[in-house]
Amino acid sequence: MKEEYIERFINTAIAEDIGEGDHTTLACIAKDTPGKASLVAKQDGIISGVSIAKKIYQHFDSKIALEELISDGSHINFGDEILQIEGSKRSLLQVERLVLNVMQRMSGIATQTNYYVKLIAGTGANILDTRKTTPGFRLLEKEAVRTGGGMNHRMGLYDMILIKDNHIDYTGSITKAVRNVQDYLKRLNKALPIIVEVRDMDELDEALSLGTVDRVMLDNFSLGNTKRAVEIVDGRVDIESSGGIDDNTIRKYAECGVDYISIGALTHQIKSLDLSITAK
Repeated sequence: MKEEYIERFINTAIAEDIGEGDHTTLACIAKDTPGKASLVAKQDGIISGVSIAKKIYQHFDSKIALEELISDGSHINFGDEILQIEGSKRSLLQVERLVLNVMQRMSGIATQTNYYVKLIAGTGANILDTRKTTPGFRLLEKEAVRTGGGMNHRMGLYDMILIKDNHIDYTGSITKAVRNVQDYLKRLNKALPIIVEVRDMDELDEALSLGTVDRVMLDNFSLGNTKRAVEIVDGRVDIESSGGIDDNTIRKYAECGVDYISIGALTHQIKSLDLSITAK
């Protein structure tokens, strides 16, 4: 992740939470009083956000000392000590909630992603995230997906061409939409991968006939039509399955031979992992 993004995120989050000052801490705790704390797992899962937590602490107070006991991407069990923190009690208290908010959500995403990755293990398919992310938190959420063993789809609207159903309907056809994209990229001298969402076999045939599409996204295809689509494509382009796929059906879709399965629930239907910071 870009350092400027991290710095901007931390500054915004601190300003949101602390504002003109943490009056409770400033009133209760004498200045420069040293303290220690531990970040502890209260639930089994995959830990994510350790590296960000360290940046938050040291951005807020460079004198805070940190010892990382468990690294991002590791499986954790209830009671595991993940991070030891030492520094000003005031500083530790003021960023405690920010650290927990970030790490609990990231770890929840990593744990959920890892669950889906294990469901399709050995099939050759890859789990992808989507743009269904929390505004302002996207890069951290997508980092958590990678930590859990998944892969990132496009980061935003700027790094990939994804022609979806409404683009097709507004333009008039897949052919017109793709041609418009090609003209646009040529004018800007840009090279971006082109993905086309298809809703049925006719649209799949049209997308393939153009010979310039890098991937087709099968939107809400049944298992039977997914198998047919894989046979029709026959390796000419990558195939992504999307829509209506859950943990009960995902392996069956993966076994059809698709390359990717995108799951919005990785980031927008998440239960945060339970972590705590305990004073020592």
